[in-house]
Amino acid sequence: MKTSAKLLLCLGLSATIIALNAQAKSPEPDAAQLKQANALLAKIVNIPSVIGRGQVPAVANYLAQQLIQGGFAAEDVKVIPMGETASLTARYRGNGSKRAMLISNHMDVVEAKREDWARDPFSLVEDKDYYFGRGVSDNKFDVAMVIQTLLQLKKEGFSPSRDIILVFSGDEETGMITTAALSKMYPDAEFLINGDGGGGTLSIDHKPLTYSLQTAEKTYASFTLVATNPGGHSSRPRNDNAIYQLADALKKVQAYQFPVMHSETTREYFDFTGKQLGGELGAAMQRFSANPKDLVAIATIAADSDANATLRTTCVATMLSGGHAENALPQRAEATVNCRIFPGVAVDDVQAALKSTIADSKLEINVIGAPFSSAPSLMRDDIKLAVRKAVDANFPGLPIVPEMSTGATDSQYFRAVGIPSYGASSLYMRNEDGFAHGLNERVPVSATA
Repeated sequence: MKTSAKLLLCLGLSATIIALNAQAKSPEPDAAQLKQANALLAKIVNIPSVIGRGQVPAVANYLAQQLIQGGFAAEDVKVIPMGETASLTARYRGNGSKRAMLISNHMDVVEAKREDWARDPFSLVEDKDYYFGRGVSDNKFDVAMVIQTLLQLKKEGFSPSRDIILVFSGDEETGMITTAALSKMYPDAEFLINGDGGGGTLSIDHKPLTYSLQTAEKTYASFTLVATNPGGHSSRPRNDNAIYQLADALKKVQAYQFPVMHSETTREYFDFTGKQLGGELGAAMQRFSANPKDLVAIATIAADSDANATLRTTCVATMLSGGHAENALPQRAEATVNCRIFPGVAVDDVQAALKSTIADSKLEINVIGAPFSSAPSLMRDDIKLAVRKAVDANFPGLPIVPEMSTGATDSQYFRAVGIPSYGASSLYMRNEDGFAHGLNERVPVSATA
Protein backbone atom coordinates (compact mmCIF):
# COMPACT_ATOMS: atom_id res chain seq x y z
CA MET A 1 0.00 0.00 0.00
CA LYS A 2 1.69 3.19 -1.09
CA THR A 3 -0.79 5.94 -0.24
CA SER A 4 0.43 7.81 2.83
CA ALA A 5 -1.45 9.93 5.35
CA LYS A 6 -0.02 12.98 3.65
CA LEU A 7 -1.81 12.17 0.40
CA LEU A 8 -4.99 11.55 2.34
CA LEU A 9 -4.64 14.91 4.04
CA CYS A 10 -4.12 16.71 0.76
CA LEU A 11 -7.00 14.93 -0.93
CA GLY A 12 -9.51 14.86 1.90
CA LEU A 13 -8.93 14.50 5.64
CA SER A 14 -12.36 12.94 5.96
CA ALA A 15 -10.79 9.76 4.60
CA THR A 16 -7.79 9.73 6.94
CA ILE A 17 -9.01 6.85 9.05
CA ILE A 18 -7.86 4.72 6.13
CA ALA A 19 -4.35 5.86 6.99
CA LEU A 20 -4.35 3.44 9.90
CA ASN A 21 -4.06 0.65 7.35
CA ALA A 22 -1.15 2.22 5.46
CA GLN A 23 2.14 0.74 6.51
CA ALA A 24 4.53 2.45 4.09
CA LYS A 25 5.08 6.09 3.25
CA SER A 26 4.84 7.32 -0.30
CA PRO A 27 5.51 10.40 -2.37
CA GLU A 28 3.25 13.42 -2.14
CA PRO A 29 0.31 13.57 -4.59
CA ASP A 30 1.56 14.34 -8.05
CA ALA A 31 0.42 17.16 -10.32
CA ALA A 32 -1.98 14.90 -12.22
CA GLN A 33 -3.81 13.88 -9.04
CA LEU A 34 -4.18 17.47 -7.89
CA LYS A 35 -5.33 18.55 -11.35
CA GLN A 36 -8.02 15.87 -11.27
CA ALA A 37 -9.14 16.97 -7.81
CA ASN A 38 -9.38 20.61 -8.90
CA ALA A 39 -11.31 19.68 -12.04
CA LEU A 40 -13.75 17.63 -9.97
CA LEU A 41 -14.22 20.54 -7.57
CA ALA A 42 -14.85 22.95 -10.44
CA LYS A 43 -17.42 20.65 -12.01
CA ILE A 44 -19.58 20.33 -8.89
CA VAL A 45 -19.28 24.00 -7.87
CA ASN A 46 -20.55 24.88 -11.35
CA ILE A 47 -23.78 22.95 -10.67
CA PRO A 48 -26.23 25.18 -8.69
CA SER A 49 -27.37 22.53 -6.23
CA VAL A 50 -29.65 24.82 -4.22
CA ILE A 51 -33.19 24.24 -3.00
CA GLY A 52 -35.76 24.86 -5.71
CA ARG A 53 -33.50 24.27 -8.70
CA GLY A 54 -33.54 20.46 -8.73
CA GLN A 55 -29.81 20.19 -9.42
CA VAL A 56 -28.61 18.07 -6.50
CA PRO A 57 -29.31 14.89 -8.53
CA ALA A 58 -26.98 16.25 -11.22
CA VAL A 59 -24.16 16.46 -8.67
CA ALA A 60 -24.96 12.99 -7.32
CA ASN A 61 -25.09 11.42 -10.79
CA TYR A 62 -21.82 13.03 -11.82
CA LEU A 63 -20.05 11.76 -8.69
CA ALA A 64 -21.57 8.30 -9.16
CA GLN A 65 -20.29 8.23 -12.73
CA GLN A 66 -16.78 9.18 -11.57
CA LEU A 67 -16.76 6.41 -8.96
CA ILE A 68 -17.95 3.73 -11.38
CA GLN A 69 -15.46 4.82 -14.03
CA GLY A 70 -12.78 4.72 -11.33
CA GLY A 71 -13.40 1.07 -10.50
CA PHE A 72 -16.37 0.95 -8.11
CA ALA A 73 -18.87 -1.80 -8.92
CA ALA A 74 -22.06 -0.28 -10.33
CA GLU A 75 -24.17 -2.13 -7.77
CA ASP A 76 -22.14 -0.50 -4.97
CA VAL A 77 -22.96 3.05 -6.10
CA LYS A 78 -26.51 4.36 -5.66
CA VAL A 79 -28.18 7.70 -6.30
CA ILE A 80 -31.36 7.78 -4.21
CA PRO A 81 -33.94 10.36 -5.42
CA MET A 82 -36.04 12.10 -2.80
CA GLY A 83 -38.35 14.80 -4.11
CA GLU A 84 -36.31 17.37 -6.01
CA THR A 85 -33.09 16.30 -4.28
CA ALA A 86 -31.14 13.05 -3.84
CA SER A 87 -28.52 11.32 -1.74
CA LEU A 88 -25.49 9.34 -2.88
CA THR A 89 -24.12 6.17 -1.33
CA ALA A 90 -21.08 4.20 -2.42
CA ARG A 91 -19.30 1.24 -0.84
CA TYR A 92 -15.54 0.74 -1.09
CA ARG A 93 -15.29 -2.91 -0.09
CA GLY A 94 -12.70 -4.04 2.43
CA ASN A 95 -11.74 -7.45 3.77
CA GLY A 96 -14.44 -7.35 6.45
CA SER A 97 -12.18 -7.83 9.44
CA LYS A 98 -13.61 -4.64 10.98
CA ARG A 99 -17.02 -3.01 10.95
CA ALA A 100 -17.76 -0.45 8.26
CA MET A 101 -16.96 3.25 8.57
CA LEU A 102 -19.09 6.00 7.04
CA ILE A 103 -17.90 9.20 5.35
CA SER A 104 -20.42 12.02 5.25
CA ASN A 105 -20.61 15.27 3.27
CA HIS A 106 -23.48 17.24 1.74
CA MET A 107 -23.95 18.07 -1.93
CA ASP A 108 -26.44 20.94 -1.59
CA VAL A 109 -25.50 24.57 -1.02
CA VAL A 110 -27.15 27.83 0.06
CA GLU A 111 -28.66 30.03 -2.67
CA ALA A 112 -26.52 32.84 -4.12
CA LYS A 113 -27.67 35.71 -6.37
CA ARG A 114 -25.42 36.69 -9.25
CA GLU A 115 -26.18 40.40 -8.83
CA ASP A 116 -24.87 40.32 -5.25
CA TRP A 117 -21.57 38.63 -6.04
CA ALA A 118 -18.41 40.11 -7.56
CA ARG A 119 -18.10 36.89 -9.62
CA ASP A 120 -20.50 34.25 -10.91
CA PRO A 121 -21.24 32.23 -7.74
CA PHE A 122 -21.81 29.04 -9.73
CA SER A 123 -18.55 29.08 -11.63
CA LEU A 124 -15.33 28.18 -9.82
CA VAL A 125 -13.03 31.18 -10.29
CA GLU A 126 -9.37 31.30 -9.32
CA ASP A 127 -8.42 34.84 -8.37
CA LYS A 128 -4.99 35.43 -6.89
CA ASP A 129 -4.73 33.16 -3.82
CA TYR A 130 -8.33 31.90 -3.68
CA TYR A 131 -10.95 29.78 -5.39
CA PHE A 132 -14.32 31.54 -5.31
CA GLY A 133 -17.75 29.92 -5.71
CA ARG A 134 -20.89 29.06 -3.80
CA GLY A 135 -20.37 25.95 -1.74
CA VAL A 136 -16.64 25.79 -2.39
CA SER A 137 -16.03 25.62 1.36
CA ASP A 138 -19.47 24.44 2.51
CA ASN A 139 -19.21 21.61 1.60
CA LYS A 140 -18.06 20.85 -1.94
CA PHE A 141 -14.33 21.08 -1.25
CA ASP A 142 -14.48 18.04 0.99
CA VAL A 143 -16.92 16.28 -1.35
CA ALA A 144 -14.40 16.58 -4.17
CA MET A 145 -11.37 15.69 -2.08
CA VAL A 146 -12.96 12.56 -0.59
CA ILE A 147 -14.07 11.33 -4.02
CA GLN A 148 -10.60 11.95 -5.46
CA THR A 149 -8.98 10.20 -2.48
CA LEU A 150 -11.08 7.07 -2.94
CA LEU A 151 -10.47 7.05 -6.70
CA GLN A 152 -6.74 7.22 -6.06
CA LEU A 153 -6.95 4.41 -3.51
CA LYS A 154 -8.86 2.29 -6.04
CA LYS A 155 -6.21 2.99 -8.64
CA GLU A 156 -3.50 1.84 -6.24
CA GLY A 157 -5.38 -1.34 -5.34
CA PHE A 158 -5.74 -0.48 -1.67
CA SER A 159 -7.68 -3.09 0.35
CA PRO A 160 -8.91 -1.67 3.66
CA SER A 161 -9.72 -3.73 6.73
CA ARG A 162 -13.28 -2.39 6.72
CA ASP A 163 -15.84 -1.26 4.17
CA ILE A 164 -15.76 2.50 3.54
CA ILE A 165 -19.26 3.78 2.80
CA LEU A 166 -20.03 7.23 1.44
CA VAL A 167 -23.27 8.77 2.73
CA PHE A 168 -23.60 12.10 0.90
CA SER A 169 -26.79 14.00 1.69
CA GLY A 170 -28.75 16.33 -0.58
CA ASP A 171 -30.56 18.75 1.73
CA GLU A 172 -28.32 19.47 4.71
CA GLU A 173 -28.87 23.20 4.27
CA THR A 174 -32.65 22.83 4.47
CA GLY A 175 -34.84 19.94 5.68
CA MET A 176 -32.20 17.22 6.19
CA ILE A 177 -34.72 14.63 4.99
CA THR A 178 -32.05 12.76 3.02
CA THR A 179 -29.80 12.84 6.07
CA ALA A 180 -32.47 11.32 8.29
CA ALA A 181 -32.94 8.50 5.78
CA LEU A 182 -29.18 7.89 5.40
CA SER A 183 -28.67 7.69 9.16
CA LYS A 184 -30.89 4.60 9.32
CA MET A 185 -29.37 2.72 6.39
CA TYR A 186 -26.21 1.38 8.07
CA PRO A 187 -27.02 0.62 11.72
CA ASP A 188 -23.98 -1.65 12.09
CA ALA A 189 -21.46 1.05 11.08
CA GLU A 190 -18.77 1.57 13.70
CA PHE A 191 -18.33 5.32 13.28
CA LEU A 192 -18.73 8.24 10.86
CA ILE A 193 -16.30 10.90 9.64
CA ASN A 194 -17.90 14.14 8.42
CA GLY A 195 -16.06 16.60 6.19
CA ASP A 196 -18.55 19.31 7.17
CA GLY A 197 -16.99 19.86 10.58
CA GLY A 198 -13.66 20.49 12.21
CA GLY A 199 -10.66 21.57 10.14
CA GLY A 200 -7.48 23.59 10.39
CA THR A 201 -7.17 27.21 11.49
CA LEU A 202 -4.53 29.49 9.98
CA SER A 203 -3.19 32.71 11.43
CA ILE A 204 -3.70 36.01 9.67
CA ASP A 205 -0.34 35.46 7.96
CA HIS A 206 -1.41 31.94 6.85
CA LYS A 207 0.55 29.94 9.41
CA PRO A 208 -1.13 26.83 10.91
CA LEU A 209 -2.41 27.38 14.44
CA THR A 210 -4.59 24.39 15.35
CA TYR A 211 -6.61 21.53 13.98
CA SER A 212 -10.15 21.14 15.35
CA LEU A 213 -11.75 17.70 15.58
CA GLN A 214 -15.50 17.99 16.04
CA THR A 215 -16.86 15.53 18.59
CA ALA A 216 -20.18 17.20 19.41
CA GLU A 217 -22.58 19.80 18.10
CA LYS A 218 -25.58 21.71 19.25
CA THR A 219 -29.03 20.60 18.17
CA TYR A 220 -31.03 23.01 16.03
CA ALA A 221 -34.65 23.72 17.04
CA SER A 222 -37.02 26.59 16.35
CA PHE A 223 -40.22 27.61 18.11
CA THR A 224 -43.05 29.95 17.18
CA LEU A 225 -44.46 32.34 19.76
CA VAL A 226 -48.03 33.22 18.79
CA ALA A 227 -50.29 35.84 20.34
CA THR A 228 -53.92 36.02 19.15
CA ASN A 229 -56.63 38.58 19.87
CA PRO A 230 -60.15 39.55 18.73
CA GLY A 231 -58.65 42.79 17.39
CA GLY A 232 -60.84 45.72 16.49
CA HIS A 233 -60.65 49.30 15.21
CA SER A 234 -57.36 51.11 15.77
CA SER A 235 -59.25 54.15 17.04
CA ARG A 236 -60.23 52.16 20.14
CA PRO A 237 -57.01 50.57 21.51
CA ARG A 238 -57.23 47.60 23.90
CA ASN A 239 -54.88 46.77 26.74
CA ASP A 240 -54.42 43.22 25.43
CA ASN A 241 -52.84 44.14 22.07
CA ALA A 242 -51.35 41.01 20.47
CA ILE A 243 -48.20 42.80 19.32
CA TYR A 244 -47.51 44.18 22.80
CA GLN A 245 -48.14 40.75 24.30
CA LEU A 246 -45.62 39.21 21.92
CA ALA A 247 -43.12 42.00 22.55
CA ASP A 248 -43.30 41.40 26.30
CA ALA A 249 -42.61 37.70 25.75
CA LEU A 250 -39.64 38.40 23.49
CA LYS A 251 -38.07 40.74 26.04
CA LYS A 252 -38.23 37.92 28.59
CA VAL A 253 -36.56 35.53 26.13
CA GLN A 254 -33.86 38.14 25.49
CA ALA A 255 -33.10 38.46 29.20
CA TYR A 256 -33.11 34.74 29.98
CA GLN A 257 -29.89 32.73 30.07
CA PHE A 258 -29.96 28.95 30.05
CA PRO A 259 -27.90 27.11 32.68
CA VAL A 260 -24.17 26.73 32.14
CA MET A 261 -23.18 23.27 30.92
CA HIS A 262 -19.91 21.54 30.12
CA SER A 263 -18.48 18.34 28.71
CA GLU A 264 -15.06 16.80 28.28
CA THR A 265 -14.94 18.38 24.81
CA THR A 266 -15.81 21.92 25.93
CA ARG A 267 -13.54 21.85 28.99
CA GLU A 268 -10.58 20.79 26.88
CA TYR A 269 -11.52 23.38 24.26
CA PHE A 270 -11.67 26.17 26.84
CA ASP A 271 -8.37 25.11 28.41
CA PHE A 272 -6.51 25.12 25.10
CA THR A 273 -8.19 28.25 23.74
CA GLY A 274 -7.60 30.11 26.96
CA LYS A 275 -3.86 29.40 26.85
CA GLN A 276 -3.67 30.59 23.26
CA LEU A 277 -5.86 33.66 23.80
CA GLY A 278 -4.40 35.01 27.02
CA GLY A 279 -5.74 38.10 28.75
CA GLU A 280 -8.76 38.23 31.05
CA LEU A 281 -10.96 36.08 28.79
CA GLY A 282 -8.24 33.48 28.27
CA ALA A 283 -7.61 33.23 32.01
CA ALA A 284 -11.34 32.83 32.64
CA MET A 285 -11.52 30.02 30.10
CA GLN A 286 -8.71 28.14 31.85
CA ARG A 287 -10.30 28.62 35.28
CA PHE A 288 -13.65 27.38 33.98
CA SER A 289 -11.95 24.32 32.49
CA ALA A 290 -10.47 23.52 35.90
CA ASN A 291 -13.62 24.44 37.85
CA PRO A 292 -16.89 24.71 35.87
CA LYS A 293 -18.56 26.24 38.95
CA ASP A 294 -16.31 29.34 38.95
CA LEU A 295 -18.96 32.08 38.76
CA VAL A 296 -16.50 34.89 38.03
CA ALA A 297 -15.00 32.92 35.14
CA ILE A 298 -18.48 32.13 33.81
CA ALA A 299 -19.47 35.81 33.86
CA THR A 300 -16.35 36.77 31.91
CA ILE A 301 -16.88 34.06 29.31
CA ALA A 302 -20.59 34.85 28.99
CA ALA A 303 -19.80 38.47 28.12
CA ASP A 304 -18.21 37.24 24.86
CA SER A 305 -20.95 36.16 22.43
CA ASP A 306 -18.78 33.58 20.66
CA ALA A 307 -17.56 31.98 23.89
CA ASN A 308 -21.00 32.15 25.50
CA ALA A 309 -22.39 29.97 22.71
CA THR A 310 -20.10 27.17 23.91
CA LEU A 311 -21.22 27.58 27.53
CA ARG A 312 -24.93 26.88 27.21
CA THR A 313 -28.05 26.48 25.15
CA THR A 314 -28.97 29.76 23.44
CA CYS A 315 -32.26 31.02 22.01
CA VAL A 316 -32.76 34.15 19.92
CA ALA A 317 -35.63 35.76 18.02
CA THR A 318 -35.01 35.55 14.27
CA MET A 319 -38.32 36.31 12.51
CA LEU A 320 -41.33 38.52 13.24
CA SER A 321 -44.79 39.19 11.78
CA GLY A 322 -48.01 40.72 13.05
CA GLY A 323 -51.18 42.55 12.23
CA HIS A 324 -53.27 42.61 9.06
CA ALA A 325 -54.05 46.29 8.43
CA GLU A 326 -52.57 49.62 9.51
CA ASN A 327 -55.89 50.84 10.84
CA ALA A 328 -56.88 47.68 12.71
CA LEU A 329 -55.81 46.21 16.02
CA PRO A 330 -53.68 43.09 15.43
CA GLN A 331 -55.52 39.80 15.58
CA ARG A 332 -52.30 37.82 15.44
CA ALA A 333 -48.61 38.41 16.11
CA GLU A 334 -45.96 35.75 15.66
CA ALA A 335 -42.22 35.44 16.20
CA THR A 336 -39.77 32.65 15.48
CA VAL A 337 -37.21 31.86 18.17
CA ASN A 338 -34.25 29.76 17.08
CA CYS A 339 -32.47 27.69 19.72
CA ARG A 340 -29.07 26.01 19.57
CA ILE A 341 -29.27 23.29 22.19
CA PHE A 342 -26.33 21.95 24.20
CA PRO A 343 -25.63 18.29 23.38
CA GLY A 344 -27.73 15.92 25.43
CA VAL A 345 -30.45 18.44 26.38
CA ALA A 346 -33.95 17.42 25.30
CA VAL A 347 -35.95 19.70 23.01
CA ASP A 348 -38.93 19.35 25.36
CA ASP A 349 -36.83 20.75 28.20
CA VAL A 350 -35.97 23.83 26.14
CA GLN A 351 -39.63 24.36 25.27
CA ALA A 352 -40.52 24.03 28.94
CA ALA A 353 -37.87 26.60 29.87
CA LEU A 354 -39.29 29.07 27.35
CA LYS A 355 -42.81 28.58 28.72
CA SER A 356 -41.61 29.07 32.29
CA THR A 357 -39.62 32.18 31.37
CA ILE A 358 -42.41 33.83 29.38
CA ALA A 359 -45.05 32.83 31.94
CA ASP A 360 -48.01 33.75 29.75
CA SER A 361 -50.61 31.01 29.46
CA LYS A 362 -52.39 32.89 26.66
CA LEU A 363 -49.33 32.80 24.39
CA GLU A 364 -48.78 29.70 22.26
CA ILE A 365 -45.26 28.23 22.12
CA ASN A 366 -45.02 25.62 19.38
CA VAL A 367 -42.05 23.61 18.14
CA ILE A 368 -41.37 23.72 14.40
CA GLY A 369 -40.90 20.35 12.74
CA ALA A 370 -39.50 17.41 14.71
CA PRO A 371 -36.10 18.39 16.18
CA PHE A 372 -34.24 16.05 18.51
CA SER A 373 -31.29 16.01 20.88
CA SER A 374 -27.85 14.65 20.03
CA ALA A 375 -25.30 13.43 22.57
CA PRO A 376 -21.53 14.00 22.19
CA SER A 377 -19.35 11.29 20.64
CA LEU A 378 -16.73 9.84 22.96
CA MET A 379 -13.21 10.16 21.64
CA ARG A 380 -11.73 6.95 20.21
CA ASP A 381 -8.02 6.18 20.24
CA ASP A 382 -8.05 5.04 16.61
CA ILE A 383 -9.71 8.29 15.50
CA LYS A 384 -7.15 10.36 17.40
CA LEU A 385 -4.30 8.30 15.95
CA ALA A 386 -5.50 8.64 12.37
CA VAL A 387 -6.08 12.39 12.59
CA ARG A 388 -2.75 12.85 14.38
CA LYS A 389 -1.02 10.91 11.60
CA ALA A 390 -2.63 12.97 8.87
CA VAL A 391 -2.02 16.34 10.52
CA ASP A 392 1.61 15.47 11.29
CA ALA A 393 2.25 14.62 7.66
CA ASN A 394 2.00 18.31 6.78
CA PHE A 395 2.28 20.08 10.15
CA PRO A 396 4.15 17.95 12.68
CA GLY A 397 3.03 18.54 16.23
CA LEU A 398 0.20 20.93 15.36
CA PRO A 399 -2.25 20.96 18.30
CA ILE A 400 -5.45 18.97 17.76
CA VAL A 401 -8.32 20.40 19.76
CA PRO A 402 -11.73 18.77 20.33
CA GLU A 403 -14.59 21.00 19.22
CA MET A 404 -18.30 21.34 19.88
CA SER A 405 -19.90 23.06 16.90
CA THR A 406 -22.45 25.71 17.81
CA GLY A 407 -24.18 25.03 14.50
CA ALA A 408 -25.62 21.76 13.22
CA THR A 409 -24.42 19.25 10.60
CA ASP A 410 -25.53 15.87 9.29
CA SER A 411 -23.61 14.22 12.14
CA GLN A 412 -26.41 14.95 14.61
CA TYR A 413 -28.65 12.40 12.90
CA PHE A 414 -26.02 9.67 13.05
CA ARG A 415 -25.20 10.40 16.69
CA ALA A 416 -28.92 10.22 17.46
CA VAL A 417 -29.07 6.61 16.18
CA GLY A 418 -25.95 5.61 18.12
CA ILE A 419 -23.20 5.98 15.49
CA PRO A 420 -20.23 7.95 16.90
CA SER A 421 -19.50 10.85 14.52
CA TYR A 422 -16.49 13.11 14.11
CA GLY A 423 -16.05 16.28 12.07
CA ALA A 424 -12.72 16.25 10.22
CA SER A 425 -12.52 18.65 7.28
CA SER A 426 -9.49 18.76 5.01
CA LEU A 427 -9.59 22.57 4.83
CA TYR A 428 -7.10 24.86 6.54
CA MET A 429 -8.36 28.45 6.53
CA ARG A 430 -8.04 31.78 8.28
CA ASN A 431 -11.05 32.92 10.27
CA GLU A 432 -11.02 36.04 8.10
CA ASP A 433 -11.70 33.89 5.02
CA GLY A 434 -14.78 32.13 6.37
CA PHE A 435 -17.59 33.24 4.02
CA ALA A 436 -19.76 30.10 4.00
CA HIS A 437 -23.41 31.07 3.34
CA GLY A 438 -22.23 34.62 2.59
CA LEU A 439 -20.97 36.66 -0.33
CA ASN A 440 -17.89 35.61 -2.30
CA GLU A 441 -17.38 32.27 -0.53
CA ARG A 442 -13.81 31.08 -1.02
CA VAL A 443 -11.04 28.67 -0.08
CA PRO A 444 -7.29 29.15 -0.40
CA VAL A 445 -5.71 27.82 -3.58
CA SER A 446 -3.07 26.35 -1.28
CA ALA A 447 -5.70 23.94 0.04
CA THR A 448 -5.19 21.78 -3.07
CA ALA A 449 -1.66 22.84 -3.95
